[in-house]
Amino acid sequence: MEAVQIDLLAENLIKKIKSHLIATIGRTVEEASTNEFYRALCYAIREETMINWMASARTIAQKKVRMIYYFSLEYLPGRLFLNNLTNLCSSEVVQLVIRKMNRNFRDVLECEDDPGLGNGGLGRLASCFLDSLATHHYPAQAYGLRYQYGIFEQKLVNGVQIEAPDCWLLNENPWEFRRDQRRVHIQFFGRPASSFNMHGDEIMEIFEAEDVGAVPYDYPIVGYSKQSDFSVVTLRLWSTKDSPRNFLLQRYNAGRLDQAAENTTLTDVLYPSDNTDVGKRIRLKQEFLLVSASIQDIIRHHLALFGNLREFADKVRIQINDTHPALVIPELIRILNKDHDIPWKTAFEMTTVCTGYTNHTILSEALEQWDASLLYYLLPRQYKIIERINYDFCNQIRTRYPGNEEKIHSMSIIENGRVRMANLAIVGSHKVNGVSELHTDILRKTIFRDFYEYDPERFVNITNGITQRRWLLDCNSELASFITKYIGDEWITNFSKIKELRQFAHQPEIQMEFLEIKKKNKQRCIDFFMRENRLQDQFGSETSSFHLLDPNSIFDVQVKRIHEYKRQLMNALYLVMIYHDLTLSPQSHHKRTTIIGGKAAAGYETAKDIIRFIHCIARKVNRDHAIGGQLRIVYIENYNVTKAEMIIPATDLSEQISTASTEASGTGNMKMAINGALTIGTRDGANIEMEQEISPQWWPFAFGASSEKIEEMRVRGTYSSKDIYEGNPKIKRAVDSLRDRSFAQNDEEHQVFSDLYHKLIEMHYGGRPDRYFTLHDLQEYYDMQQKVEELYSQPLLWAQYALHHIGGMGKFSSDYSIEKYAKIWGISPCKIDEALLDNVRYDHALHRCL
Repeated sequence: MEAVQIDLLAENLIKKIKSHLIATIGRTVEEASTNEFYRALCYAIREETMINWMASARTIAQKKVRMIYYFSLEYLPGRLFLNNLTNLCSSEVVQLVIRKMNRNFRDVLECEDDPGLGNGGLGRLASCFLDSLATHHYPAQAYGLRYQYGIFEQKLVNGVQIEAPDCWLLNENPWEFRRDQRRVHIQFFGRPASSFNMHGDEIMEIFEAEDVGAVPYDYPIVGYSKQSDFSVVTLRLWSTKDSPRNFLLQRYNAGRLDQAAENTTLTDVLYPSDNTDVGKRIRLKQEFLLVSASIQDIIRHHLALFGNLREFADKVRIQINDTHPALVIPELIRILNKDHDIPWKTAFEMTTVCTGYTNHTILSEALEQWDASLLYYLLPRQYKIIERINYDFCNQIRTRYPGNEEKIHSMSIIENGRVRMANLAIVGSHKVNGVSELHTDILRKTIFRDFYEYDPERFVNITNGITQRRWLLDCNSELASFITKYIGDEWITNFSKIKELRQFAHQPEIQMEFLEIKKKNKQRCIDFFMRENRLQDQFGSETSSFHLLDPNSIFDVQVKRIHEYKRQLMNALYLVMIYHDLTLSPQSHHKRTTIIGGKAAAGYETAKDIIRFIHCIARKVNRDHAIGGQLRIVYIENYNVTKAEMIIPATDLSEQISTASTEASGTGNMKMAINGALTIGTRDGANIEMEQEISPQWWPFAFGASSEKIEEMRVRGTYSSKDIYEGNPKIKRAVDSLRDRSFAQNDEEHQVFSDLYHKLIEMHYGGRPDRYFTLHDLQEYYDMQQKVEELYSQPLLWAQYALHHIGGMGKFSSDYSIEKYAKIWGISPCKIDEALLDNVRYDHALHRCL
């Protein structure tokens, strides 16, 4: 874009900003605060977004194409302002506007809070998919819940995680649009009574039900384009906060305050703790709220467009992201069967044709099972439908496998008073996909083996991906410019082109250029810590201590949800081991900055204990002047997308060390790799495919037991963590630090660390100790870290490896994943009709003139 054109666009945008400041906010440009200026700027930018949003919807309606509706309890889009600028190719114009109006760009950016709509990889994956759907013009809409207080804001007080409300909606959000006319009602509880539809199918009427209203808020997800024909996908989030009838005044007057407000608070917090009966009920209510509200909305939209449901099974595709929205199956059947007099068999077939299920875990504790009595009490009609689905399906199993009761017990949806949501999702879907080749293979061979043998065509693999626009172009602009300089910019929308970077990987001058960019990103990350990270007591009382972080050190990063299977505890024990080495010889290891971040689930005490242990290690190590600053440890409080955008470009070493066969895919591994980090990791999840694509030659730090070895040790019971502990002095000394008060400063910390010791060496929740084989892989992990240091001491060679990492990541774009999903869904790109776009733009211009 030429300078004259940029200046004209900037002047036009300035006029719009001034107009919005006066007409919408009631301030002149001189009076406006930074937050008011930010809002006016967003209003001005979103005018263009609204034009294409309307044109996108009108094009889909006019062409009557098949649409995909994506259901997820989690989304983690991160800040929308800068991402929208990137996808609209407007960053240069906006930065000029901000300079001309004497504002600070960083101050403006920081007016936006991260939307608190998710927890970790599941939500970020969903957001990446929406970016790819919009960029490549697929007809799509997504549904979720608008959590008033997110999952929680993580605060660490002396290493103890404290959950506080995430007040991301404290200020007006200029990117959301409330749609009161699309309000829907959801029914819980009630007295069921049998009735029959015109086909003689038994249906359930409900009387005296509890009625809950839900209001949708729409978010525009802007696709990337250099031209003005960008598509916009709608993310519709449901809220129960603003429906007056949800507040039960009679219960309030009777003194039952918690019951009176329960329905208004359904969308307050993501994943309320399910350690109580109330928490379980709220979780189930949340899941059904998402499902019922969204299905009503889809059917309303379809009827408005087609007039009837004859083409519903052809025009509608629904993808459920994990088991949380699995109740879409009985609810869609119920609505078709009861409200539209569609025969039971046809309603079930329509539902299975429309629905697809993505499985994200093989962990038994994460495969949802609901108490049948609770489900019947809360959703009596839906439970009866699940019973009938199960009855019909079990009869099919009996026909296929006469006398094989074991198959029936394995595949039944309802078993031992529990409703198995994964089984429901499989039975009610036409396709079931895992999210990496290893994960899908495990689904087929182990937990869903009987389903796979019953219908092998139903199971497919679609490896997860990330959007290179957010996780490279947006968050690492210097590296993005570096790549574009050598291979052009086609990689932005066609990431398979990134392989062309490999041809430059061996050139020393290019290696040096890459290393300089990495160093700048590390310094930017350090500056960010000094401004934003509040855990100053890790270094001492002085906030300036963060300047002691050295950009020449290895930036070793593990940022993700805290869980035993992700093995942050193994990383912590390794830090203890090298700390012991450094106390004996301060020069025995390369200088290292270890960065760890992530939240532990509110009710997950072991994960919270691991955070506390890491904090206490950092407290001691960072203050020990005897080791000469060779090791620095930083725990990132309240890790989120914005912090990830600072940390990931600075990463040298990506920690992907889950126990083999436990991580379904991982996406943090992909984000770090495309930003030029080398991976130290087990052969788990997508790590295996990344190694294949990058090639084993350039994947130097693989370690740990294979998934087959792990399974063998589990089945045979041959693993003994105590034998490793007693046979390896370095490991023994590190593990002993959990109970010898090396890092504990009080009795409470000592008790917490002793509990971790107990779970590693003696017993774990009444079962075998060290259930994630942490000590089994620890020595090999330590040895592999030695190789990391050896390679890092050869900077140009390290850069060569890093460039090959970037060049091998073409397959791991969410664009590639969505292309594979689109084949399953049977949808095609639907670019905006130019005539419709011109009409909307003309109407807008005419309105502004008036």
